[in-house]
Amino acid sequence: MLDAYIYAGIRTPFGRHAGALSRVRPDDLLAQAIRALIDGAGLGGTGLDPARIEDVVCGCANQAGEDARNIARHAALRAGLPVEVAGVTVNRLCGSGLAAVLDAARAAHCGQGSLFIAAGAESMSRAPFVMAKAEAAFSRETKIFDSSLGARFPNPWIEQTYGADTMPQTADNIARDLEIGREASDAFAASSQAKYAAARADGFFTGELCAVEVPAKGKTVSVTEDEHPRADTTAASLAGLRPVNAGGVVTAGNASGINDGAAALLLGTRAAGEAAGLTPRGRIVAGAVAGVEPRVMGLGPVPASRKALERAGLTLNDMDVIEINEAFATQVLGCAKLMEIAGDDPRLNPNGGAIAVGHPLGASGARLALTALRQLERTGGRYALVSMCIGVGQGIAAVIERVAD
Repeated sequence: MLDAYIYAGIRTPFGRHAGALSRVRPDDLLAQAIRALIDGAGLGGTGLDPARIEDVVCGCANQAGEDARNIARHAALRAGLPVEVAGVTVNRLCGSGLAAVLDAARAAHCGQGSLFIAAGAESMSRAPFVMAKAEAAFSRETKIFDSSLGARFPNPWIEQTYGADTMPQTADNIARDLEIGREASDAFAASSQAKYAAARADGFFTGELCAVEVPAKGKTVSVTEDEHPRADTTAASLAGLRPVNAGGVVTAGNASGINDGAAALLLGTRAAGEAAGLTPRGRIVAGAVAGVEPRVMGLGPVPASRKALERAGLTLNDMDVIEINEAFATQVLGCAKLMEIAGDDPRLNPNGGAIAVGHPLGASGARLALTALRQLERTGGRYALVSMCIGVGQGIAAVIERVAD
């Protein structure tokens, strides 16, 4: 059991690809979330002395452009934190934000600091094209990759040994292996959109969003809401979309988006919180990572969740909230099938998931932890399981406990 508590959290709205947030650098985007957190977002507006923070731990999957050379440190300085507050960036691809939460929790538990900011950030809109250097003198060969998504500079041995499946192909592999059809995938995607719309109408997301100031034609515009959700989505409208892969079930409508966003949580020991006058809201009980075959990377949450639950001494029956990041509808349904829970289990992604809200890779894990905790607070539940699949065949999971009033 970890001595690591969540005291507050906030996230930016998630923007569409080339949308409202595409004008904001990823380090500036994260800086705005950190500043909102320090100024009192989720802390009752009282604010926090930033000198109490040991480290900013940020998950980021790309790190090929403006997010290179340690986005955590750049964002911390940009947010106005003291130069004495350190920063480290972690990369577990799609699981980076949740990895940052677990890394900060373990550091606090081990006494390597008392208070931390655990965060995640990604601007997939601003991810650059990257070009390799020539491998021989006077070479005319040029290799260029779009760094916003997928492999770049792939290792030939890895491709020969484990295949070179794209992310949609891995989801279609799961569909074939576990006999998950297009109709079920579209129904799940439509449900994600509907659940998000209901939660939004109920005001659920208001408490976790901070405004982002965006430069626009000589003035500043405030972005306050997620851009990616499509409330009018139905299974019937999704059925008309063309599959990404011939004969497959994955479409743009039943997959997560390409998005921009950031999230930040304040995390630390019980003693540190008491010293700062903070009230704990949740506890990180346990975490785990696991590997799976890269061709079915979307099933990574299954072994990772089993390990995390075993370490916590709990079972799925003890969970009041189960969050499985929606990289693809098919992938979530595959995980649910192997975990022996129904795809329409009311505990599963109760406020919708990445199919609706979007999936800025490095930010999503921190967002999931925050959303899961807030859902526990909303319903009075005790435990939440948060899990994510990860490219190249991994999974990550964490068990969070609500701290009762």
